[in-house]
Amino acid sequence: MPVNVRDAQDVWKDVGEHVQFTVLKLKRENPVADRAAIREFADRSQAIIRSLRIRDSHLAADSGLKVAFGFSNNAWDYLFPNAPKPKELETYTGLTGGQYEMPATPGDIFFHIRANNEAVVYEAQTQFRRFLSDITDVVDETKGFRYFEGRAIIGFIDGTEAPAVEDAADYAIVGDEDPQFINGSYAFAQKWHHNMDFWEHLKTEEQEKAVGREKFTDLELDDDDKYHNAHNVSSKIEVDGEEQKIIRMNVPYSDPASGNTGTYFMGYSRHWKVTKLMLQQMLDTSDFLLTFSSILSGQLFFIPSRKLLEQIADGSFE
Repeated sequence: MPVNVRDAQDVWKDVGEHVQFTVLKLKRENPVADRAAIREFADRSQAIIRSLRIRDSHLAADSGLKVAFGFSNNAWDYLFPNAPKPKELETYTGLTGGQYEMPATPGDIFFHIRANNEAVVYEAQTQFRRFLSDITDVVDETKGFRYFEGRAIIGFIDGTEAPAVEDAADYAIVGDEDPQFINGSYAFAQKWHHNMDFWEHLKTEEQEKAVGREKFTDLELDDDDKYHNAHNVSSKIEVDGEEQKIIRMNVPYSDPASGNTGTYFMGYSRHWKVTKLMLQQMLDTSDFLLTFSSILSGQLFFIPSRKLLEQIADGSFE
């Protein structure tokens, strides 16, 4: 069975103008009713997305609505107890290394919604909620935004080394190594809080050494001009001399009046082990970004293909 990007959910690098990340936890009060609700949601969700794309389109403009949602390992065991499981899906229990840690937090169902119109993001999540509110509680809801020309909240262009759109499928979606889950994707969601006062008091030259790139031009610095734990050094993974990549987005969020500002890190990958290696290396090398950040959450989810969602909807995947 060949990879088919049209069968995948929206697991591509496209931050959008307006973004919402939502993590839900199943109440687990009635397994039969919960599974029935998930079947209905799997069916109706795709129609909701199609409808909103039509409702928001005008002239030749694209609504920009993109949605990816999936389930954690714990949710998978509960909702699909007799069904097979993606080979690399596991419960993320946190990572430690050096003087830092990346904690794990609860979560069963994850949403990543983005669009050019905030009303569309609102409407999508509101309609999804109609099918899920009775069986879930909200763990976290974070609103993100596009910062100027696609920069991270720390002022640098985001995702320069992420694969180009035409190459993204090889890194973002599962292939024939796991044929039952082909066109799915592993999604790692992690919320960072930054001490922006610390960061903004650094001189531009220091910030550039910390990130490994020029702030304005985005050109990569020579190795000798970077800190040993520059972010683009710490997050670069090689296996047998070949660089490993994922689709990653660092989405800004902020309540500036209260000083609550940070990054929602979103990583989609064909192989969870690649993302996990990247995170571990960031810890082991004490990535400079960790020196002024606190990591608030983290969990792994599997994003089913559209075909698998159809199987969940009709009850054939159980």
